[in-house]
Formats: sequence, C-alpha cells, structure tokens
Amino acid sequence: MIQTLLIANRGEIARRIIRTCRELGISPVAVHSDPDADAPHVAEADAAVRLPGATPAETYLRADLLVAAAVSAGADAVHPGYGFLSENADFARAVLAAGLVWVGPTPEAVEAMGSKVAAKKRMAAAGVPVLAELDPDAVTDADFPLLVKASAGGGGRGMREVRSRADLADGVAAARREAESAFGDGTVFCEPLLEGARHVEVQVLADAHGTVWTLGERECSIQRRHQKIVEETPSPAVDPGARQRLCAAATAAAEAIGYVGAGTVEFLFSDGDFHFLEVNTRLQVEHPVTELVFGVDLVAWQIAVAEGARLPAEPPAPNGHAIEVRLYAEDPARDWRPASGTLHRFEVPGDVRVDSGVENGSVVGVHYDPMLAKVIAWAPDRTSAARKLAASLAAARIHGLVTNRALLVDVLRHPAFLSGETHTGFLDEHRLTEARERDLTGSALAAALTQAARRHTGALPIGWRNLPSQPQRVRYENVEVDYRHTRDGIVTSLPFTVVSADGESAVLERDGLRNRFHVSVYGDSVEVDSPLGAVTLRSVPRFPEPVATVAPGATVAPMPGTVVRVAVEQGQRVEAGAELLVLEAMKMEHRVLASTAGTVAELRVTRGHQVDSGDVLVVVAEDEVAEGES
Repeated sequence: MIQTLLIANRGEIARRIIRTCRELGISPVAVHSDPDADAPHVAEADAAVRLPGATPAETYLRADLLVAAAVSAGADAVHPGYGFLSENADFARAVLAAGLVWVGPTPEAVEAMGSKVAAKKRMAAAGVPVLAELDPDAVTDADFPLLVKASAGGGGRGMREVRSRADLADGVAAARREAESAFGDGTVFCEPLLEGARHVEVQVLADAHGTVWTLGERECSIQRRHQKIVEETPSPAVDPGARQRLCAAATAAAEAIGYVGAGTVEFLFSDGDFHFLEVNTRLQVEHPVTELVFGVDLVAWQIAVAEGARLPAEPPAPNGHAIEVRLYAEDPARDWRPASGTLHRFEVPGDVRVDSGVENGSVVGVHYDPMLAKVIAWAPDRTSAARKLAASLAAARIHGLVTNRALLVDVLRHPAFLSGETHTGFLDEHRLTEARERDLTGSALAAALTQAARRHTGALPIGWRNLPSQPQRVRYENVEVDYRHTRDGIVTSLPFTVVSADGESAVLERDGLRNRFHVSVYGDSVEVDSPLGAVTLRSVPRFPEPVATVAPGATVAPMPGTVVRVAVEQGQRVEAGAELLVLEAMKMEHRVLASTAGTVAELRVTRGHQVDSGDVLVVVAEDEVAEGES
C-alpha cells in the first residue's frame, strides 16, 4: 500500500493529486523549480524537494533529479501528472528500477504509444481506423492542406498547419523546434488536415487483471493553436451507435498494448466516421468532466490500480453533462500572447469546480504553460451546464493579468456552440479572437468616483465648489471622464446618472438600467468588474516621468523569452509582416513580424539570446518615399 507519493509535476495537476492524496490518507510530496518555491502546490504538500534551476529542461524534465527526490523523501511511489515526463518510458523505468511504484501504465505501453508514427501502425494492425501518414519529404501538391505533428508528447505543441508546398519547410522546422523544446524529441510527421472535423476522445481505465472500462467520450473540438480550451462530455455529435463504435475502438486500442491505468484514445470525428489520432498514456487535463458525469475519482483509481486493485466488471453509468474551460493568462486578440506577472486576485464564484494552480498573489512566470485554472460545470443537460459555466466566468474577479476569460464566455454563449455545431475551426469561423471596441466610460467614471471616495477625509467631497466651476477631470489611458459635485448630487457630461459611490464601488444608471461597478486598485492599475464585463484601466500620472523613446522602425520583444530562430540578416530588405525572428515563451513559439517595409539596419539578438519585454530586437529602416510619390 502506498503511504507517501511524490508528485513529479507542478501547478494545477499537482494540487489536484494532493487533494486525492488527502482523501486517501496518503502523504503527498511536491517538487519545485526555483521560480516555483512559493507556489501553492509546494505549500499544500507535506514535504517538498527543490529542483535547482528555472527552465523545464533543468528541473521538471530531469528524470534523475525526480527519482532522487522520491528516494530522499522516502516516497513509495511516483505520480507523473500530465505533460513533462508523464509519457516518458525511460522515466517510468527509472522509477521502477529505484524500487518505487509507478502510478501509470507500464513502460512498454508508454513506449508503444510514445511515437505517434509507430502507434498509428500498431492501431491499424488492431483494426482501429487511422489517417494516412505522410512523409514530410514525399508529400505532393494533392496532399495539402496537411498537419505537421510531433511524434512525441501532446498538448498542441509541435503542430503546424501547412497549406502549400512553399510553407512546408518552415512548418516542419518550427514543429521540430517546438517538439524538441517541449519533449526532448524533434521527430515530426505529416497527416491530412481534416477541416471541420471534431476532436473526440474516449476515457479508458484498465486494471492489471484484464478489465477495461470506457467512460464515455469527451469532445475537445474548440481549440487554439491545436490546444484544447473547451472540453465536454458527452459530445453533442455522438449518437448511441457512434458511441458504441468509438468505445469498441478505444477498448481494442487499450487491449492491443496491454494497457493498465487511466488513459485516453483520441479520434477525429466527422459525419459519424472517425480516425485514430493517438493514445495519451496518462491522465488528461480534461479528466474532471468525466469525473463529474460518471461520479468517479480518476486519480484515486490510478493509485488503486497501481496498488493492484481490481475494477468492478462494469463501469458506473453516466449522469448529466459537464463542460470544462481552460483559463489562460494570454491575450486572444494579440495572437494568444501569454502574460506574466502577479495575479493580484483570483475568485471564481458559483456552483462550479475550480482546479487551479494559482491563488491571490501568485506570480505567473515565463518558463511554464500559462494556464491558470480549469473551471468545470455540471448540470442535468448541456444548455444548463453552459449557462452555469458562462455566468460563473463572467462574474469572476481576476486581477493583474490579461486572460482569455471573455473569449470563453463568448464561446459558451454563442448560438453555434449551444446548438452543438462545434469543430476544430470554431474560433476562426466565428471570428471570436478579434479585438472588439468597448465603451470604457462607465467603468472609468466608476473608477474615478471610487478612487476619489477613498481619498476623501474631510466633511466635503473632493472637488466640491460652493459655486459652479470646472468639473473634475480624470484621465486613464484611452479614456477620460468628468464629474462635478452639486447640491443635488454628482453630475457628469457622460450619459450616466450617479446613483451612489463609495470606496468600494459605484452604482451608475444609463437609460433606466442600473449597474454596480466594483473597483480594485493595484498601483497604477485599476480593475473594474461589472455585469458589462471586466475592464483594466491604467492611471495617467499628473506629472509623468520622462520615458525612453524607441527609435523609429524598432521592433521590441512583446514578452520575456528566448530567441529560437532569427530569420533575417543585417542589411536584408524585408516587407511589412515578414518574419524577423521567433521567440519561445511559456513553452510556445511566437513569431515576431516586421511592422513596416524596409532594410534591417540593426540586429541586436542571436539564437539563444534571452530577452525581456520591451527589449529592442531589430531595427528596420523604413523605405524612403521618392519625391512626388504618394
């Protein structure tokens, strides 16, 4: 029986495993990199072992350090979570060789599915439908569009859509770089890109005594950069007949490799037909939706199976519908640019499950995935689950970092989503990532009134004049508001009536509709939450400090990261929108493009260069317009 469990992971999944350990009476041991020393998962464990360094390659991808940590902590077993080394057969072998229990499938099963290329051949032999594999060096014009995929790992990393032969070499190179960085294996392959298909997967759970459960299907079609952001069970597209065929194929896949433990068989699904994608030989990020619908604890079953327990002959019956969203610190309107910094406040209300890796005051760094939390809602039916989840997200108070929260709410409330018309191109089809103009005046007025109330210490309000005078004017970046105190209350030139205002919130009325605006201040950042949506304002100082100006044509780093590719040379002419270089940040690649046409006058970085946000990377001297031209 397992008494002490080392969790070879971090963040949300580490906290999730700790929660089950507490329920089972198992002592959890955490590991942490230097940036994670004060992370919530470290504080919640009974003990923690430092992994010196910051990057995944120095810490969470070091099998030798993780095994040594387990031995030094006196652990009986190791749970790998997901990501990092969770699908690394050599790590599993090293754990077993140290005399520890591996909470996962056998190394042989992990190895059999560790290469997607080999896995597809094995699944085809077992009678599971597969997509044709394409050799990147042998594709023809008829094969486009296609998808370049990393053979190892998952999570959308090491994947690129390629629509023409001209883009193939760059797509393959980018996929290889990202795969090598994330998984230590740069092997890639190609397969047809099935546009408009759904991503459907089956949860399997198997013991060492020959019993294999299938716990229904999850649909994970709504994705960004081939990474899931909305997951649900059951799928609105899968009828009982298709469900039976999917589960039969998943069972055949598990039996073909002698699978033991929790795993997922993924398929592309279109018009009732499906094709095998891969087997994830680990717990999935989206496992909570299955837990809520089937009433199981998959982590507890992983541990029980590792201890030799038998599954009952039949799995539990499903009940209701569950939907999960992944809340990321990123800006969908700016090419999913990740955000780092301090998360001042994190509160998600309502009857929902929140699996998070953060709490109030957590610092989100640049070395790891920017997922903050998973928020999951269960209800008797799909529409009710979507409504409950959207309402909870909309009312959440998330301060300090830009997130994809508004996008997730838009998805959950979109008519096409509610009617079940989901597919992997959903976000692009409905143009949900585009920046939207918003009226900030109500939030800014509420912020100005609330901040003034906090500063008020006398008998009369700040800005009071016995006779009518100039109104108080308050400027924030991108918006200015005015108000004036009168004998009849606060008046403003804006189309609002001020109902009330104090140091915490303001109630404003417009066209007969009243809304309360809650205001929080962190330095020069002002966070305003209301039913109209969350708004972040930046105060403009009355006497601003001189700021350094950036030379014309200079391209600066949009975030901290590492330069993994430089696409230009000094003196080279480039067009507007041309790729200048590629930054890696938060385990993803981000292309840096030229904002203007011209000649590369300065190239200040090389491959491997570490940069901070705002650092000048490249200076492009703009083309001069000849006299008389326009």
